[in-house]
Amino acid sequence: MHRHFIIFKPYNFLSQFTYNLKRNKKLLGELHDFPEGTMAIGRLDEDSEGLLLLTTDGMMSEIVRSKKVEKEYFAQVDGLVNQEEIEKLKSGVEIGFKGTRYVTKPCEARILIETPNFPERGKKIRDERHGPTSWLSITVTEGKFRQVRKMTSAVGFPTLRLVRVRVGNTHLGNLQPGEVMEVESFDV
Repeated sequence: MHRHFIIFKPYNFLSQFTYNLKRNKKLLGELHDFPEGTMAIGRLDEDSEGLLLLTTDGMMSEIVRSKKVEKEYFAQVDGLVNQEEIEKLKSGVEIGFKGTRYVTKPCEARILIETPNFPERGKKIRDERHGPTSWLSITVTEGKFRQVRKMTSAVGFPTLRLVRVRVGNTHLGNLQPGEVMEVESFDV
């Protein structure tokens, strides 16, 4: 019988269980005693936080990583975003991927009116003396390397903090950084 987990991947953790280079890195196995064969479905880079799905079922991993499943991110960006940049994000922007230029597929994007109520991050982002920030919701069905960060930069607003809040119909909810919850299956 396969097992499934949802976790709030903290900032500064790798989305993997082993790391062969000699640098000291924090790995998912430090958060919980996962069964053998557990794998992360997709990844969040070391600087990103939020919802990460883990499973012992390779077929489930394929389903969740498909382009039919939406992934929603809340991004805190440098500066005040207006609707013009949102429209650019929605229609697709050109980013670099594996040494070539790539235009992202159309996506959902909107400015968040209220600041999300996330726990403070271990490393301070910056303070208000450096100018205003905006929070955006960006929902994509593809997942290129650091794609959301590259998208916000492409419209002139570098990402300061990135938190995945939803995969399909599975939500981060009230999980806290480092918290692990075993579930029956994923609602995708």
